[in-house]
Amino acid sequence: MATAAFLFLSAVCFAFSSSLSGNLVSAARSFSIDYKNNYFLKDGKPFQYISGSIHYSRIPRYYWKDRLVKMYMTGLNAIQVYVPWNFHEAAPGVYNFTGDRDLEYFLNLANQTGLLVILRPGPYICAEWEMGGLPAWLLQKPNIILRSADTDYLEAVNNWLAVLLPKIKPWLYINRGNIITVQVENEYGSYYACDYNYMRHLQTMFRFFLGEDVVLFTTDGNTDKEMTCGTLDGLYATVDFGADTNISDAFERQRRFEPHGPLVNSEFYTGWLDHWGDQHTIVDAQKVSRVLGEMLTMGANVNMYMFEGGTNFGYWNGADYDTRFRSVVTSYDYDAPLTEAGDPTEKLLAIRDVIKQFREVPSGPMPPATPKFAYGFAVLKKVGNISSLLNTISPLGPVQSEYPLTFEEMKQYYGYMLYRTTLPQDLSEPTPLISPLNGVHDRAYVSVNGVFQGLLQRDTRLVMNVTGQQGDTLDILVENMGRVNFGSKINDYKGLLSNLILGKDILTKWKIYPLDIDGAIFQGWPHSDNRKSISQQREASVGPVFYMGTLQPNGVAWDTFLRLSEWTKGQVWINGVNLGRYWPARGPQQTLYIPGPLLSTSLPNNITLLELEGAPVHLRVLFMDRPQLNATIGKS
Repeated sequence: MATAAFLFLSAVCFAFSSSLSGNLVSAARSFSIDYKNNYFLKDGKPFQYISGSIHYSRIPRYYWKDRLVKMYMTGLNAIQVYVPWNFHEAAPGVYNFTGDRDLEYFLNLANQTGLLVILRPGPYICAEWEMGGLPAWLLQKPNIILRSADTDYLEAVNNWLAVLLPKIKPWLYINRGNIITVQVENEYGSYYACDYNYMRHLQTMFRFFLGEDVVLFTTDGNTDKEMTCGTLDGLYATVDFGADTNISDAFERQRRFEPHGPLVNSEFYTGWLDHWGDQHTIVDAQKVSRVLGEMLTMGANVNMYMFEGGTNFGYWNGADYDTRFRSVVTSYDYDAPLTEAGDPTEKLLAIRDVIKQFREVPSGPMPPATPKFAYGFAVLKKVGNISSLLNTISPLGPVQSEYPLTFEEMKQYYGYMLYRTTLPQDLSEPTPLISPLNGVHDRAYVSVNGVFQGLLQRDTRLVMNVTGQQGDTLDILVENMGRVNFGSKINDYKGLLSNLILGKDILTKWKIYPLDIDGAIFQGWPHSDNRKSISQQREASVGPVFYMGTLQPNGVAWDTFLRLSEWTKGQVWINGVNLGRYWPARGPQQTLYIPGPLLSTSLPNNITLLELEGAPVHLRVLFMDRPQLNATIGKS
């Protein structure tokens, strides 16, 4: 007993001394707001941050260090980072912080590089990211009110923050980490709910897990309405705006909501996003650098959004909905100072010249662009149309339902699903297939007995004609093109949301196939499938068809860009990795970025392509040493 008592006393003394030591360390490192003199205080001294946004979720882990060093060498003393909830919790209670999702490794790299961090952990982030970072499984609750004090929503948020925020706490600057400020929610004033109880709840959660000493802040657009609904007592109010905005007016608005403290532009836009069908956005480098200089002269703290945009690999692109649904392209180049591939631009050099006037910029040359290689052409061959491959890409088989089920009801949140039924009567004449309630979310590819008939599209193409015989198989492949990430329509359900009508008949008795295309390709299909059922002919087809090929190794694994001339629309995988969507027929993006580390220097590199509408006769793809992001817009 005496021994046990001694051990217990020793443990208590050790814990007390450790706590005291920790408090002494915290006292030596501090980050706070001086409301009297209107600036931040870092370790008791006035501090102005010059920051840039970078999204670890859009950049391969292999290149994180390269991008951070380039930001540091530009003269930045901080970076701003979003944490996408859906990137880390793919299913309720299933968390992933490994590999390309290793947030703490990224924070550590930034710390080693000498960069402070402005962290934006959401739970909503916008960011032109799928559903603004919210997990699509939230939509399994059909009446859930996102971004509000809704009980179902808050339960999921609480569970997430109870995992995330304890990981963040050791990285706070006051705890010898590099996180100086933490944002609560994101541009909440632009959301219709304007639920102060929700914001108060988040504030309580952040304080509980991170403590009373960390600087918590909000960011909102430069309007009175947005600042009114997005700000809250106890959270430092900041504003965001671009190079075309009157700086004095914007900061005067911040002052109306935050009378004292530092001026902060949390998102100074260096460029802008692209939607399919837009022109590629270009923002003048001299204008950006001039306005940056004017803000820094005022003593403002500035974060440049983006400093490097990166890539919406896989299915991670978001979408907007104003008058209609508009999907964001795969490239998130953003016309940022570092390109999608991380290369320094003239805009970066102009920004560095401005920063030199306000703080010492690290000496030495800017790290060069990563090497690029033009590998040339590869010729693909047809694997088969999607309807003939269901045993491989839908291993669980179909779910039978009288009426269509959504992606969310099927618990398949991204990619593609196939809906199958039969024609209820002979259709010798072209007969309209109608989505009367605009229920195709987002694009449907229609085939009868495996023969492509045409497509339906959300908002813009609600009717098409079908022919066939009674009992023929009607297949409808539905593509989720990315959930809305901004505004009031983020409850963006996917699939067939309502009944389809063929002539005068409501279509019923569906077989609904969840498609695990990524799983099959990751396991090596179709290249590992030696069955004769895979076509050995280089034949082009219309409708949803898989193609395969290889890029032969040449001893070099450098970045490259895949050009899909005369292909229409689809998805590409290299060595099992989903590069994202292509749509050269619509534009503006014409090439897909392939990071060099994805390629093998010694083994054939497997190319898998799902073309949804129509392939060119030549079946060629081209690997180039430069991107093409701004092409003539098509109407496909």
